Amino acid sequence: MTTRILSADVVLPGPAGEAIGDGAVLVRDGVIADLGPRAEVAARAEPGTPHREFPGATILPGLIDTHVHLSLDPGAAQATAVAEADDGELLLAMAGHARRLLDVGVTTVRDLGGRGNLAGRLRDAVAAGHLPGPRVLTAGAPITVTGGHFWFLGGEADGIPEIRAAVRRNLRAGVDVIKLLVNGSRLTPGGPRGWHRQLTDEEIAAAVEEARRFGRPVAAHVLGADAIEASLTAGVRTLEHCSFGTPAGPVIEPEARDALIATIAASGAFVCPTWSITMSETAARVGEERMRPWLEVARQQYENGVKLIAGTDAGTPGVPFELYVDGLEWFVRAGIPTEAALESATVIAADALGLAERTGRLAPGLDADLIVVAGDPREDLAVLRDVQVVLARGRVHTPAGSGLGARAGSVRAGVVGEFAVGEGVGAGVAERSPV
Repeated sequence: MTTRILSADVVLPGPAGEAIGDGAVLVRDGVIADLGPRAEVAARAEPGTPHREFPGATILPGLIDTHVHLSLDPGAAQATAVAEADDGELLLAMAGHARRLLDVGVTTVRDLGGRGNLAGRLRDAVAAGHLPGPRVLTAGAPITVTGGHFWFLGGEADGIPEIRAAVRRNLRAGVDVIKLLVNGSRLTPGGPRGWHRQLTDEEIAAAVEEARRFGRPVAAHVLGADAIEASLTAGVRTLEHCSFGTPAGPVIEPEARDALIATIAASGAFVCPTWSITMSETAARVGEERMRPWLEVARQQYENGVKLIAGTDAGTPGVPFELYVDGLEWFVRAGIPTEAALESATVIAADALGLAERTGRLAPGLDADLIVVAGDPREDLAVLRDVQVVLARGRVHTPAGSGLGARAGSVRAGVVGEFAVGEGVGAGVAERSPV
């Protein structure tokens, strides 16, 4: 039996407003066994339990990236790279991507589209302890039309019968979620643009129905307002990008926007804006004011009760796996409170993924997914870049070069997630004993 105590100036259990000063967490066999004030947790623990203190630090739930593509290389021509790599090469690259996510404190990821079921193999290897990495949820090959967005990942299907069959193939392969590419994307050369519908209302409904038969949720890549509405009607659980776009401009008219936000809030669906380092790059080029429409949509969603979740779209061009915090900081720049942004990366994200009873919070009985950071993220999210220690299901991981603050990887200029600006849619640790 492995038991240890970690203590810090502050322990954040997860929900906004909850904090334990001079707190501690007791971990036993990969599960949180106790938490509370340091003295009380130490008194309840078995005598001699190893205890590591982190002065000036905060312990909080591990971060969750709800939208990644582990099999993609953010600096490569994706269709060519995926087509030319064999399974072994791709799995090695994916293991490296998973390790980089763990280094920056991400303890759970949802892979929303890759080649075949390679992410499932990685998921199982990490779960078995053969490889270091976060918990992985998989979608397999995302379902698209022939020649559509991400066609090169192998999920092409046309018409209701083929879409039902594609859903079943993915389910048979053991995926955790079904991914539908309802709209196109400028990220796939030659494919439909972001505001163009790839799937009809009936096709979306058929896919959701098949997934429900097997108890699996559906995530939908949606950029246009009509695609958002159709996905909500069908019962999609998470809306990816959800950018409220039209062919005429980046955001629909205020009255229609307000009505759609109310519909999303009433549905209970979760929204992942997929903000990342590309936001910062674009702001540096064109000014933050040009990005204001997207920021206002997110702020209005938050204020109207829409459940926002953090996800970076890591793996797509210009979005490295190690820059998670850059996207989260844009929640705050949009006018969302810092503690609410933290919830979007932990508590709410876990709920969206169906993992609320396993992770996303620090509470007895939950998996020991937690991170230690130097400083208090409630005051400045930037301290999340200084990850001292990571526990993923109780397994201790010391990040490569703790204090990661460097920004690495190529960044594609001028792109805000699934948008092109001006182009509308498309566009000092004290130790009592080792941890």
